[in-house]
Amino acid sequence: MTRWGDAMSTCPKLDDNLARCPCTWPTCPRKGNCCACLAYHLSQGELPACCFPPEVERTYDRSFRRFTELHQ
Repeated sequence: MTRWGDAMSTCPKLDDNLARCPCTWPTCPRKGNCCACLAYHLSQGELPACCFPPEVERTYDRSFRRFTELHQ
């Protein structure tokens, strides 16, 4: 198991996280579980929704390229 996989098994899904999770993907199984979300998106070569402003997050372009464009 990777180090992210280890973190996923001990990271609780907290109601507080769920309430403030900015992900707009309707059926996301990782909402509120920040460890699982981060592990998934990093494995896909992208960042999670919480790294982007709402208008960008809704485009589902969560690439590192898009992130750096926002912060130049």
